[in-house]
Amino acid sequence: MDIKRIDVGPRMSQAVIHNGTVYLAGQVGEPSGDVSEQTRQVLEKIDRLLAEAGTDKTRILSATIWLKDMADFGKMNAVWDGWVPAGHTPARATGESALATPDYLVEIIVVAAL
Repeated sequence: MDIKRIDVGPRMSQAVIHNGTVYLAGQVGEPSGDVSEQTRQVLEKIDRLLAEAGTDKTRILSATIWLKDMADFGKMNAVWDGWVPAGHTPARATGESALATPDYLVEIIVVAAL
């Protein structure tokens, strides 16, 4: 079975496709924005990577969302709810975590079907 990698870097690839499944690395936004803006930026990156892989957000199987502060849960969800297609909501988990830098407020990881 072939493995295809998208946006390959020295440490990680932004997406890996194997056996009909697309695995995205954790996506973050620009560290200057608030959680709503960072969430919008992350979801745009996810849309782009899924399109490059040959799929879209209606095929997301699961999403893991990390927030710097769970106090931002409502703001992040307001952006998420406007993005995720009705009837195509994935399995999802959200937790609080220290992210790679203190300026990152949200990181989202998704797995999707082709």
